[in-house]
Amino acid sequence: MSNLFYLSLGSNIGDRERHLRDAIHQLRAHGRVISASSFYETEPVEVTDQAWFLNCAVALESNEAPAQLMTEILSIEKALGRERLQKKGPRTIDIDILLAGDEIVDTADLTIPHPEMAQRRFVLEPLAEIAPEARHPVLKETIRELLAALPPGQTVRNLR
Repeated sequence: MSNLFYLSLGSNIGDRERHLRDAIHQLRAHGRVISASSFYETEPVEVTDQAWFLNCAVALESNEAPAQLMTEILSIEKALGRERLQKKGPRTIDIDILLAGDEIVDTADLTIPHPEMAQRRFVLEPLAEIAPEARHPVLKETIRELLAALPPGQTVRNLR
């Protein structure tokens, strides 16, 4: 049985675009990339004293369970040079599982839907490009509705 995952990818160190493209390429080993959004240049949130990010969203159809996919994602991040030196700090690549169909996962190691996605324009804008009608299984709102409900702020520029 395959699962439809929505992922958020971000990079703000080095060749940001190459890091995103390499990550998307490596994700293909774990399923079929259904779609990928445009790249968006985004203002850092929380830890603001760092370079701007390049972000995108990816729809991945995979036979892997959420925990198994998360393990693979961590391996991809490590292979692409991710070092976890500062929480929310600069990184070559960051890959988050946002949604796994309508599944809800809440373990010590993994929370799906991503607990902060509904407050993050840098997540919702790329995701709305590829899945505007996807529904948040806890909040029961579509991605389009969550994006429309965000207050102003968080600069996000489509680089299309």
